[in-house]
Amino acid sequence: MAVEYRCCEASFFIHIGIIVLLVLFAGLMSGLTLGLMSLSLVDLEVLAKSGTPQDRKHAAKILPVVKKQHLLLCTLLICNAASMEALPIFLDSLVTAWGAILISVTLILLFGEIIPQSVCSRYGLAIGAAVAPVVRVLVWICFPVAYPISKLLDLLLGDGHEALFRRAELKTLVTLHGNEAGKGGELTHDETTIIAGALELSEKKVRDAMTPLSKTFAIDINAKLDRKLMQEILDKGHSRVPVYYEEKTNIIGLILVKNLLSIHPDDEIPVKNVTIRKIPRVPGDMPLYDILNEFQKGHSHMAVVIKQSNLIQQTSNNVDDLRLDIDSQKTNEGSMKTTNPIRRWKSYPDSQNTYRSSSRGKKWSRDAEASVLQIHDAPLPKLNEDEEAIGIITMEDVIEELLQEEIYDETDVQEDQ
Repeated sequence: MAVEYRCCEASFFIHIGIIVLLVLFAGLMSGLTLGLMSLSLVDLEVLAKSGTPQDRKHAAKILPVVKKQHLLLCTLLICNAASMEALPIFLDSLVTAWGAILISVTLILLFGEIIPQSVCSRYGLAIGAAVAPVVRVLVWICFPVAYPISKLLDLLLGDGHEALFRRAELKTLVTLHGNEAGKGGELTHDETTIIAGALELSEKKVRDAMTPLSKTFAIDINAKLDRKLMQEILDKGHSRVPVYYEEKTNIIGLILVKNLLSIHPDDEIPVKNVTIRKIPRVPGDMPLYDILNEFQKGHSHMAVVIKQSNLIQQTSNNVDDLRLDIDSQKTNEGSMKTTNPIRRWKSYPDSQNTYRSSSRGKKWSRDAEASVLQIHDAPLPKLNEDEEAIGIITMEDVIEELLQEEIYDETDVQEDQ
């Protein structure tokens, strides 16, 4: 009788130990299902590259396990289901059938679902990294059953689970990370504003940032640089002034104010006798990112916006050499006469105005005379109605759209006071 009692007692404790292990194992599988599957590959890659040193180690351990998400999901669910199904079998030998069901449901609900999922939802990264070797072993054990199911899920649902944010979602995410949102973010107001402006810049066109021609200061090419006009140019405070011919909608070039320093107002030199630089002409529906890239090339920091709808920038994915094409023809004397001063940004494989890439920037090698408008005594052209200027856009206008704030120079401050 003593031996039989000892055997029963040993069997009782063995069953209790197995029940405890099954509950803990089921809880671990349930917690890992929530903890690991809630971590997307994008989140893990971000943590592995730019997280804290501890998060980098954890993400590096978890990434190889989570890459095949459907296989991991099937493995965890199979192990969880197996442990929960085995639990009533061992409880049935200790208590009655209804007692085994009641106890198993209580244990699984409390210790196998609620507590593990609560803990893993908060510390899923650390727990997942700690048990990653165990999960690898379970994947190989359940591979004959889990792999076919995972392949079926890949076929039906697809195997891509990279949850990338759309542009609007990124903007909202950046706003929530600002310190003004009150959620513990560390981004300042200026940082969130600039990031949001950069995200919105691709949706904006030239017409959204241009200065209308009615508000633009421009001078007639036939005007004289007398004291009154020179004073007006200085009062405006611009570094570049557009030049038009006959009508303000016919912008043919620009002058640099610094080139007027050597001119005496009493000489009343005509505007057409000073250096007039060519000015690009762009359509109103041109994206701001495109014109910003062109401004960076150094051709010009000012462009004329025209209402022509068929003027399209021809781009290529991997074409780096761009130049400005000026339609021109030679006069009888051999000089160049501009017949159509519309400048188009085009791509050429063998351009003279190419740049050389360096480790610290781009250096342009081009003829300075190529950007000067050759007038001489030739009659200036008139543009078609569909090529009339409707506004002016400068690099400052694009930067203001990027910063989403006005940039005030010294002249602006004086006018506001």
